[in-house]
Formats: sequence, structure tokens, C-alpha cells
Amino acid sequence: MKGSRPRQIATLALALVLLGVAAFRFQKYLKNQRELLTSGNPLLPSAIRVLPGFKVSLLHSTVEGEGSWIAMTFDAQGRVIISSQGREPMVRLTLSYGKVAKIDPILQPVGSAMGLLYAKNSLFLDCEGPKGRGIYRMADNGGTFSEPKLLRPLDMSMYEHGPHAIVLGPDEKLYVICGDHTGIPTDISPASPVRDCAEDQLLPRDEDPHGMSLLLPPWGGFVLRMDLNGNNCEMFAAGMRNTYDVAFNSDGELFGFDSDDEFEIGLSWYRPIRINHLVSGGDYGYRHGTGKFPEYYQDTLPGALNVGIGSPTGVKFAPTNCAFPPAFHDACFMGDWAYGRLFAVHFTPHGATYDAQIETVLQGTPLNITSLAFGPDGALYFITGGRKTLSGLYRLTYDGQIMPMPAKPPQELAAEKGSEEARRLRREAVAFQGKRDPHAVDFLWPLLASEDRWIRSAARVALESQDLILWKDRALRESNANAGLTALLALARCGGKSTQLDLFGALSKFQFPGLTMEQALLKLRVMELSFIRQGRPDSGLASNVIATLDPLYPSASESENHELCELLLYLDAPLAIAKTLALRDKAATQEEQIYYVMRLRNITKGWTLAQRKDYLGWFLKTPGKLAHPPELRRYFTDSGREYSDGDAVGPYLDNFRQESAATLNPSEREALAAFIPEKPKPPPIEAAGGKFVKAWRMEDLAPHLSSLKTGRHVARGRRVLIQAQCLLCHHFDYYGGSFGPDLTAVGSRMTPHDILESIIEPSKVVADQYQNTLFTFQDGDVLSGRVLGEDDKKLFVLSNGVPLTTMTLFKTNIVTRRLSKISPMPEGLVNAMTADEIMDLIACLQAGHRSTLPALNE
Repeated sequence: MKGSRPRQIATLALALVLLGVAAFRFQKYLKNQRELLTSGNPLLPSAIRVLPGFKVSLLHSTVEGEGSWIAMTFDAQGRVIISSQGREPMVRLTLSYGKVAKIDPILQPVGSAMGLLYAKNSLFLDCEGPKGRGIYRMADNGGTFSEPKLLRPLDMSMYEHGPHAIVLGPDEKLYVICGDHTGIPTDISPASPVRDCAEDQLLPRDEDPHGMSLLLPPWGGFVLRMDLNGNNCEMFAAGMRNTYDVAFNSDGELFGFDSDDEFEIGLSWYRPIRINHLVSGGDYGYRHGTGKFPEYYQDTLPGALNVGIGSPTGVKFAPTNCAFPPAFHDACFMGDWAYGRLFAVHFTPHGATYDAQIETVLQGTPLNITSLAFGPDGALYFITGGRKTLSGLYRLTYDGQIMPMPAKPPQELAAEKGSEEARRLRREAVAFQGKRDPHAVDFLWPLLASEDRWIRSAARVALESQDLILWKDRALRESNANAGLTALLALARCGGKSTQLDLFGALSKFQFPGLTMEQALLKLRVMELSFIRQGRPDSGLASNVIATLDPLYPSASESENHELCELLLYLDAPLAIAKTLALRDKAATQEEQIYYVMRLRNITKGWTLAQRKDYLGWFLKTPGKLAHPPELRRYFTDSGREYSDGDAVGPYLDNFRQESAATLNPSEREALAAFIPEKPKPPPIEAAGGKFVKAWRMEDLAPHLSSLKTGRHVARGRRVLIQAQCLLCHHFDYYGGSFGPDLTAVGSRMTPHDILESIIEPSKVVADQYQNTLFTFQDGDVLSGRVLGEDDKKLFVLSNGVPLTTMTLFKTNIVTRRLSKISPMPEGLVNAMTADEIMDLIACLQAGHRSTLPALNE
């Protein structure tokens, strides 16, 4: 008893100390919360619209030194690890009751991580590290991480289109999603599911007129699969553009959210942002420029859902502890950086794949979402940021009424059981991909006859891995349409020139009148792939094919017309040009007309002079108000925009006309001189020409941003945008150039402060796809321009000037080359403007598509 009183005093003293510390921390927390909730904070969620019952909270907004956040993950202790896009240290945030209690820097020489994964008591990153860019691993030692170990270097020549997310698969392997500018590793395993991905164009494709795809691998982005130590690297899937994140569902199936080429909107080969079910051996058909595969090609796989326009980012399936209503427990949440949206995607099993439906859970402006992660509390956390914009950490919870899910009807349960069996068959076929097995052909053959395209695709990819001797004759004999045509597709890809005549003999068994539309398109694709991979047919075979196809053209099907057009033009069919011109004139949409114009552009044989005039005269017509596909219009409505063409429509058409003119002989060129005018000059844009007002700085103009809340003169902002010559380089709504970023939706992803800062200090952040390189040459000359592509001997460079010019530089003449830290956008553009004009300009950019520009000659 005598010792109890000192212990009580010590306990009381310790309690008082702890109480004091807690009080201090609580006061600090209150101070931070007051600062966070001040009316001037542009990241406050007051403008975020959410579904009923959901609630979004801002937990932290970045301060100086924390950077602009792009990737996040949770560690084993439930702490959030976040990486910025710059060189700032990564941070680890400790959460308590849904609030940020502590922020610690991670003091290791890694940064700019596009992907973060905490697994196996380690942090995996694709990032800038001590040995360059690549996949690193840091072991978690409790409170600290070990030094980063490079698992695999990766070429990320364009950082934002390089490697992105890293996820752990159910097979305990790493899956790394790579954008279309990622260099392919040189040690890809020969056992890779994707082994023979090629361009596969019957008629030549045109490069992106901006030059962004020059000398890149033709099949775009891909998924790598590797061991936890970075070894045994396989190409798992390919043919995407620039998927930023991927995730596995509870069935062990992988999904990604792929980006679009937004500058191709209005062209028939435009592909919207879409959700892909990424399976072993899958080719999703992305090819650069005009070469994108239509979804009905059966050497590719279709998307699960075309979503529209935007900039896809984070992808996360709800975990078992998800704190949302049951209707969202199987949902996949996906972010849109460009339009500030968070989607919930609901998948329904359908055969060996899934159907998908999408709903918008929340949307805000600005709300440039970059990454998502579910926390240990079952809430969804997400961050905003990118390109040095202000970042925030948000928490999405649900406090509404939770309704139980109704019991599934028997037919739905039966369909799910059937889908489970279909996925099992697809996976069994996958087991033979990339490896030879004497029993494979017998197992795979019945699967080739499946009504399920995804099972047939998996079986075909596996069949192509087997010895051709074991299955060639069987393919030629097969009489079932699905099995025969799918096997002949494999033979066209693998068989070589010597099998071409036999292949077409086998194709003749499957007469078009007896085929479904899907089978007819497959037969046409087999013909194309034979000509692409096995070579141009001899005259006898060509005549037979023309005799078969010509009566079918034109068809009532737009898809069939596209394939018949391509084949008959390739074969120089006598009536192909006339029929294609007639289809162009009959087409109701801009996209359909441009498709036929694109296909005719470099055809050299079979033209009459009148047809040449008809074709070239199309470019001289004042374009009317042509329709667009309803789904394309809907994409714009869903994002809150009015429709506008992408900024590549004009450049593509200019290229097509120039390519067509290049096929003319001298006499034709003389006769058609009036139809091939010089390349038109850019529309006149009013010169700035104003008097100097002030060398504006951020501190001068930042106080004026508050005036944006009370309304500005948006029409004057439009005039300022034109007078400042912004449209020489930037696209905005319907108008402008393509040298710089599209500004149409900038208000959805940047705060007014960020917009102002990018105008006043343009070199503070330069996206890598718009970054110039400085060259010095042996003769002392200096050049600044954007590198579009290069090979061993030369570079293709877009010069930094007006008009823009593509130049070829020989490497032997170059003394030095280095990336420029200076933005192509000059400083001081606003020094001839008043503060009110600058605020009106920002208001115009915030309004975006809702701020229709006047005609450029007004």
C-alpha cells in the first residue's frame, strides 16, 4: 500500500502529460481544419455533386513541398502512401477516424511514381530512382523502408504515356500497365501469350498528323506480367492506347480504363475512352493514326464498354469490407481526370466476359482525380493533382439508407453459372498459350466452334502457339463455320505464302449467303490477313476474289462496306472507285464520308479524270452541318460539353488531299490544277498589338481571382484569347492549333489559381509530350523543337515556330541535345492586358465549351 501513492502520482503525471500532448495536437488539428475550411480553399467539396446518400470530405490539401499528387496506396498499417509527379519526397499519411493525424516524408531517392503497390511487406513503384526509371521494390522495415532495389529498367521516353499502375495478380505475379510510348523490354519471354502482335494493315495507314506516333511500336500500350523479382517478363496483353490503372475483380479477371485520342473526334477511326476486360493473349486493336482496328475484327477483342470523352485514371474494385450499399459491393470505381468525375461500373457476367453499366457517383470542378484506393475502414479515398496543380486527399463515405439487394431470380443465377463455366473453358485454353503441347490441338479444336467469341479468341491464340504441321490440314478440312473460319484466321497469320491458295480454297466452303454478319466479317478479315501476311495474290486468285466480292459491294451493312471497300480497292477492282465515291456521297455522317475519303487517298490505279475531279472537289466544298453518330453526341452530353471536332480533323484532311495529289501524273496534275490549291494558310488571328500595361506577377493578380465568383465579362475573355494568339498553338472548343494542350476542358481539371499560374509562369510545369529539345550542330547552329520520333540515324522534329514545320535531323550533324526547361509558350503574353482582361480570359477558360468563340475573322 505504501508504494501505491507514488505510482498513482506518476500515473496521474503521465496522464496529464499525455492529455497536454493530446490537447496540443487537437489545437493543431483545429488550426489545420480552420485553414482547410476557409472559403478561399479551391479544393473544398461544396461544388461536388454526389449521388444521394454519399458524402465526400476533403481531408488534406497540399502545401509547398508536398508536390502535385498522382499515385497512392495503403500500407499494412492502414496508412496512405502518396507520390507526387515531381521530385518531392513521397509522403505517408496516418489517418485517425477518417482524418489526417500525421504526415511523414519517405526519405528515399525515389519519386515521380506513376504506380504504387504495397504487397508482400514491400512497396513496389514504377518511378524515377537511383538507377534511372523502372520498377523498384523497397522492403518495409516497420517504420522505415529499405533502399530501393531496381527490379527492371523500363524505357519511359514520354513519362505520361509510359508505365503506370502495378498490381498483384491472383497468381502472385506483378502486372504492369504501360502506355503507348513505353519501350518494349528486350528480354520478353518467348512463352508470352502475346507473341505476334503486328500492324496488320491491308492499305497503308496515315500517321497522326501531329507526329506524336512516329517510329513507335504500332500496337500501342500493353500489360507486362513478371515475377515479384522482375524476372520472367511476359507480354500479357496489348493494343491499348494509354491505360493508367488496372484492377482484378473477385473472379480474378483484369480490367482497365483506356484513354482516347481526343484530337481524332469527328473521324471514323476515333476510339472513345473505354473499359477493357484484359485477358491473356488479348489484342485490343489500338494502332496509331488511321490504323485502329474496328471492334468486329476477330484478331482483336472489343471493349466491355465505350464510355465517351475524358482522361481515365484510377481503377479500383470494391473490397469485401466496402462500406457502401450492397448495390456497389461488386462495382469498380474509375476516375476521370479531365472532367472531374468518379464512375461506378457494374459488371454482369456474359459468357466468358462481362457486360458493363456505368453511373456517375460524383463530379466536381475542378476535381482532377488521379488515383483511388479503399481504406481499411471501407471508405474510398482519392487524390487530385497532376502537372503541378494543387492536390487534395478526399474520402467518400455513405451515410444514407441502405437497402438490401433483392434475391436474384433463377434465370440470372443460371446465367452466372453458365458464365462461370465459360470463363473456365477460356482459362483452360489460355493454359496452352505460349507453349507447345502434343495434346493441345485436340483440346482446343472444339473450343474454336464455340458461339462465345472470347473462348474462340483464347483457343486461336493458343493454337497459333502449336506446331503448324499438327493443325494446318485440320483447319483446311474443317466444315463448321465458326471453327473453320477461326482456324483459317490463325492459318492466315501463321501459314506463310505456300498455304495461300489452299486457304482460299477452304474459304470457298463458307459461302456468304449462309453466314451470319459476324461470320461474314470474319471471312473478309481472313482474306485481308492472308494478303497482309502471306503476300499479294497472283492474278488468277485476285480475279476470283473480285468476282466473289464485287456483287456484294455496296452492302446494307456499314461494317461490311468498310471491309469490301478496302479489299476491292487493294485488288484494283474495276468498279471499286466509282462505288466508293457513291458511298461517300450517300453517307449521312461526317465520319462515314471521311472514311471513304481516307481509303481512296493513295489509290493509284483505275481513276478517270472525272472521278479525280469528284474526289478532289470534295475538299473544296464548304462543309455542311453533317450529322454525327448518336453515341458520339451522347459522349459530349454526358461530360457537359457541346460537340466539337478534334483538332486533327483538318490536318488529316490536308494530308489526304496532298497524298492524293502526289499520285497524279504530270498531265493529270495540269488538268486538275484548280482542284489542288496550295495548302491553306491558318485563318487570320488578330494580332495582340496592345500597349504595354505591366510585367505581371502572380502576387499582382492573385488577389483579383476573387472577382471570378461574382461574374466576369466572358465575351471579352474570348476576344482576349484570340488577340493573344493563343489559338496559334492551342485548341479551344471548335478552333485553334495542336502544338500545345487542348484548353477546352481546362476548367474541369485546374483551379483559377492554377490557370493563372500557367499563364504567368508557363515554364513552371511543362507536360513531357509538349517539351522541347535543344540541339546544337557542328556548324554552330541551334534549334529548339519537339522530338516526334527517331531511329538509329535520324530524328523527326517539330520546329517551335509559326507555321509549325516537321524537320528531319541527321544524328551525325548533332553535337548536343538536351531537354529544354523552358516552355514553348513565351512569358509575358499578358503584359499588354489589364487585370480585368486577364480575369475575363480566365473566366473564358473556366467556361470552356460553354464559351463559344466568335468567328476568327470577326
